[in-house]
Amino acid sequence: MTPEQVLEEVKKSNLRGRGGAGFPAGKKWEHCKKAAGKIKFVVANGDEGDPGAFMDRSVMEGDPHSLIEGMLICAYTLCAEYGFIYVRHEYPLAVKNLRIAIKQAQDLGLLGDNVLGTNMKFHLDIREGAGAFVCGESTALVASIEGHRGFPRPRPPRLSEPGGGVWGFPSNLNNIETYACVPPIIANGADWLKSIGTQDSPGTKVFALTGKVVNTGLIEVPMGITLKEIIHDIGGGIRNNKKFKAVQTGGPSGGCLSEEHLYLPIDFDSLATVGSMMGSGGIVVMDEDNCMVDIAKFFLSFTQKESCGKCPPCRIGTYRMLEILEKITSGRGEEGDIERLEEIGNLVQAGSLCGLGQSAPNPVLSTIKYFRDEYEEHIKDKYCRAKVCKGLGVYRIDGSECFSCGLCKKACAFNAVKETKEGFYIDRDSCTKCKACYLVCPIGAVKIGGRVIPWVVPEQCEGCSDCVHACPVRGLKMYETENEGIFIPWLSDPDACVSCGKCAAVCASSGIAMTTHVEEAKQRFSTKKPKGLVADEEKKKCRAKAATSDTEESDAINFPESKKIMQRK
Repeated sequence: MTPEQVLEEVKKSNLRGRGGAGFPAGKKWEHCKKAAGKIKFVVANGDEGDPGAFMDRSVMEGDPHSLIEGMLICAYTLCAEYGFIYVRHEYPLAVKNLRIAIKQAQDLGLLGDNVLGTNMKFHLDIREGAGAFVCGESTALVASIEGHRGFPRPRPPRLSEPGGGVWGFPSNLNNIETYACVPPIIANGADWLKSIGTQDSPGTKVFALTGKVVNTGLIEVPMGITLKEIIHDIGGGIRNNKKFKAVQTGGPSGGCLSEEHLYLPIDFDSLATVGSMMGSGGIVVMDEDNCMVDIAKFFLSFTQKESCGKCPPCRIGTYRMLEILEKITSGRGEEGDIERLEEIGNLVQAGSLCGLGQSAPNPVLSTIKYFRDEYEEHIKDKYCRAKVCKGLGVYRIDGSECFSCGLCKKACAFNAVKETKEGFYIDRDSCTKCKACYLVCPIGAVKIGGRVIPWVVPEQCEGCSDCVHACPVRGLKMYETENEGIFIPWLSDPDACVSCGKCAAVCASSGIAMTTHVEEAKQRFSTKKPKGLVADEEKKKCRAKAATSDTEESDAINFPESKKIMQRK
C-alpha cells in the first residue's frame, strides 16, 4: 500500500482518537501530511494522568509492539523520520518494556535508517514526564518533550502545522490506544472496524471499571454498549446489594450521571449530550453511601491542584469553586451558593486556555444538574443523606435502640455524650460532629440526620406520664388542658429536646410521634400550650403534706398521680 492508500483506509475506518477528544485520526494525519516541511514527528501520548486509569499502561507494558507498529504505519503515511513516546514517570515497567521492544525492533530492522531494506527512516525514542496532569494536554506535552515546563499555549498554530509541533516542526499526536488500533485496520480493512460499534463511533474501547461494583478492572467493549450492561452484566452489579446512585465517565474531568442514564449508549457523541465525556476511559460507579457534593469536591480538588496556573479562569475559578464546595460540605452553605457554582463553572469552561480548565467544572455542573436536591439538603437542611460530610446533620442517640453500652461516651473527646439514669443523649452545643460516636456504636443507635422533635397527639394521649419519666433532659412536663381533669405532656422548651425519641418509644397509645417538621412543631408547642403546668401545683401540695407527714412523697413532687391524670370528663 502506498502512503496515500494507508491514509485513505484510516480515514474510511473513521477511527476516532481514544484519548478523549474523539477527533478522527485520519483527518489529523491528513492535516499533518499536508503541512509544509520535510521534518515531521510522530508522537504518542502515554501520560495517562487520570487516577485509576490504566488503559495505556496495559498496552505499553503488555503489548508494546502494537504501539510501535501503529506509529510506524503513521510515520510511513506522513513520511516522518522521528518519533517520541511520552510516558509518565510513574510507569517504570512500561518504560522498561518499551525500551526492550524498541531494541528488538531495531535488531529486526523495523526501526532505524533503512527500515526492512527500504529508504524509509524512522527513529523512536522515549521521553518520561514528571507526573504533571496538565502534560496530558497536547501543547503542554510538546513543551515537556522539549525540556520546558509543561505549560499549554494558545492555538493556532496547531501541532500539525509549522511552528506548532515539537521544536516547531509539524507533529502528529495520538494516544497509545489509538495507535494500537491502526495495525488491525490495515490488516483487516476499514469495513472490519466499522462492523463493530456504532456508525459514528466504530470499534472497541478499553475502559477502567472501578468503584462500588463487584468486578473491577480493565474491560474492552464495543462502542454503543450501555452503562447498564457494563455495570450490571460485566461489573456484576453494586457491591453488598447497595443501591446504585451515580456513575462518572471520563476521569476526574468527566461528568456524573444518574440512574436515568443507565440505558445511555457509550460513545463520544452520546456522552457529550448529557454533560459528560468519554475521556481516556475511566468509569467510576457510586452507590447510596456516596455523597454527590463530596464527590464533586473530591474531583475538583484534584484538577485544581493539577492546574498549571497559567490562565486566570482555571487558576482562580477552580479555587473559588472549591472554596464554595468546602463551605457547603462543612455546614456553612448559604442560599445562592449553587447559582454561584454554576456561574463560575460556566466562566471557567468558556475562558480556560486548555482542556484541563475547560473540563474541570464538569463534575460540579453535572452533579448540580442531576443531584441538585443533595446540594439543597446540604445548604438548607444542613444534612448529608450519605452521612459523609462531617459538619452536617444532627447527631442523636435513638433511645429505642440504645442498650447503654457507653462506648459512645468513651469515644467522645468533647464530652458531648451525656449520661442520665434514663440513658444517653448528645448535647448539641458540645457536639463537634466528628462522627466518633457514630463509628463506634455497635448497633447503629447513633443516628445522623435532620433534627426530629416530639409531636403530641392529644386525642391519642392517655396521660400516663411515661414519656415524662423517660425524657433524659426532663424536657417534657405534664400540663392541664382546657378540660378540667385532663392532662397531657408538653415541651416547655422545644430547644431543650435532644431528639432521642425515648418519649415516642415508651408511649403505648401512640400519643407521641417524632416529626422532622421542627419549626412547625416548635410553633405549635409555643402557641397551643395548655393552660397550666401541673408540676408547679403538685409541688405546692406536696410541700404542704411534707410539713405534716414523714411519708416519702418524692415521686409526687415532680409528677401527679396517674389516676388523677387519667380522669376525664
